[in-house]
Amino acid sequence: MGELEGAFTALITPFQNNGALDEEGLRQNVDFQIDKGIAGLVPCGTTGESATLSHEEHRKVVEIVIDQANDRVPIIAGTGSNSTAEAVALTKHAVDAGADFCLMITPYYNKPTQRGLIAHFRAVAAETDAKIILYNVPSRTGRNMEASTVIQLADVGNIIGIKEASADMAQIMQIIRGAGEGFTVLSGDDMTTLPIMAAGGKGVISVISNVVPDMVQSMVADFLAGRLENSRKIHYRLLPLFKDLFLETNPGPVKEAMNQLGMAAGPLRLPMVECEASTVEIVKKDLKDLGLL
Repeated sequence: MGELEGAFTALITPFQNNGALDEEGLRQNVDFQIDKGIAGLVPCGTTGESATLSHEEHRKVVEIVIDQANDRVPIIAGTGSNSTAEAVALTKHAVDAGADFCLMITPYYNKPTQRGLIAHFRAVAAETDAKIILYNVPSRTGRNMEASTVIQLADVGNIIGIKEASADMAQIMQIIRGAGEGFTVLSGDDMTTLPIMAAGGKGVISVISNVVPDMVQSMVADFLAGRLENSRKIHYRLLPLFKDLFLETNPGPVKEAMNQLGMAAGPLRLPMVECEASTVEIVKKDLKDLGLL
């Protein structure tokens, strides 16, 4: 498998009960992922509660994950922002710290036009030597990055792929068709990993794999190796988890699942709050059904 093929875990950021970063827990989670065969790790994405990490914590999480992984798997550091200057600074830091790739979300809240998106990503690409993976998640950002925009950005030498979480298969297929062989499309939504790979994608940046990295990696590796029936079986076995870990805003349910399994996760940071009792029970049932509890 290539460097950008497989399942990459969008790591949660574990906190202690007093709200501080759980550095030891983060290191344990990195080892757990690598021991279970994951293809790579993604610190400081949406799942890592990057929106409520201070800049100092953000940099520290990236550094800890790179240090603990110790070149065993590639690291895709989340370095996006709705401020271009801030995105440049975070990206330069991640590259200096040793990240292999940088994951850059479309600027959120200020809702730039498609021309603005192109200008933003071109600016970061020009000011850093990072290998950049675009990240389109319109449900979070309020702005969809259109296929034609992605295809234009694919011409920039160090913009090498996209995490697509729009769940718009027509758009995703246009990107795969138009962006060319050297540009990698990864699913950004566990539910769409199988269909995106069927269309030509190379894997997933996954939330679910915080809990079941081995199963998600097997699903992707089996598909890419042509073992389609095996891959499809795992997909349907994990389907309840794909759905139920998004019953509330991510990463609420996945942190709940990890806490139930005795993993390092801890509380969420406000304005995120713990899951409703009904969600807790559904997650518990899913984990039992998978033989994890």
